Amino acid sequence: MKDLVVIVTLVLAFALFITAHVAIVYGLAVRTPRWHAAAALFIAPLGAYWAWREKMRIRAGIWGAALALYVIATIVSRV
Repeated sequence: MKDLVVIVTLVLAFALFITAHVAIVYGLAVRTPRWHAAAALFIAPLGAYWAWREKMRIRAGIWGAALALYVIATIVSRV
């Protein structure tokens, strides 16, 4: 049962992380400078940083929380 919970948590956390990242990239793409979106697409921490600076704090918070949950679930899966 523990394995199932960990796997489901990993999948959901990763899906949430990717969704939040795409939302951040889209939000940056409609603002100037647009090159921030292109850079954030490939360098994920820059996206979260620029999202926070551009007042997209909920997106950046979800991004960070999903990443933290994914890391914790990865650590638990190795124990």
